[in-house]
Amino acid sequence: MVAAMRRRELACLAVTSLALIGFSASARAANDSAGRDPTEAYLDSLVAGDRAALRAGFSGEPTIDDPMGGRVRGDAAFARFVAERHAWLRARSARVVPVRTTRGATRTIVESVLQLRDAKGTIELPIAVVGERAGTRVSALRVYHSHWPLEGKHRVRPPLLRADPAARVTGVVADYQRALAAGDVDAIVATFEPDGYFREPSGGVYIHKGRDKLRAFMKQILAAGGIGIEHATVTDDGIVTAIEFNAVRFGRQQLTPQAGLAIYERARSGRLAAARIYDDVNVEVLAAPKPKPPL
Repeated sequence: MVAAMRRRELACLAVTSLALIGFSASARAANDSAGRDPTEAYLDSLVAGDRAALRAGFSGEPTIDDPMGGRVRGDAAFARFVAERHAWLRARSARVVPVRTTRGATRTIVESVLQLRDAKGTIELPIAVVGERAGTRVSALRVYHSHWPLEGKHRVRPPLLRADPAARVTGVVADYQRALAAGDVDAIVATFEPDGYFREPSGGVYIHKGRDKLRAFMKQILAAGGIGIEHATVTDDGIVTAIEFNAVRFGRQQLTPQAGLAIYERARSGRLAAARIYDDVNVEVLAAPKPKPPL
């Protein structure tokens, strides 16, 4: 009898302990989610279709600039946007693969790769989300990616921000920017580590690693001359400098200003370990030599 009672007591204790453990784990998960930076949580919440979590991340009226959804302002437009983007992502079995997070004084930039599935196979889409922090929430989100992996073509994207003369860079990133504007291939390559890489907006096979491949790529895209960009924001965490920009010139050709984001990651040497670009500028067409007129 005593032994049977003792077994029942132990069983009750075991059940209670398991319940408490489960409750603690759930509470920790809820707290982790609640305390997560809204910029970091954005893509995961969008894939999950969690509109409440997304809305709670904004300090005021929801404000999003998205390459596919355009400018989203206000709760009604926000609700439509979340429903449409979630359905699109769910239909493609979307999965978010983190790359890097850069935090400045007032801004968070989250780089990821979206893995998507369609009838042709798996698509990997480099994507970046920029969040303007307001306390523990955000006042605005800006999303950057190319349409090339999705559609095999580019879309001109107007500026999201005005150029800011105070948005300046220093050191190796400034050296790179000067060389880019001048079309100086050797000077650009010199800013990179020997095994550094440049990743085009389309990602995938469009990664040029090592100085020989960097030089070959830069010679191709800068054949018509330098590329002119205007800085809108600069965010630096001591390792990465992130520039939101408007592309305004390609060689001698003036462009309809186009929005983009450039990430420059420094190695311990101070040179660039990586450059990752998020825009939709059609460099392939712009860099191609124009055919000579018939004689």
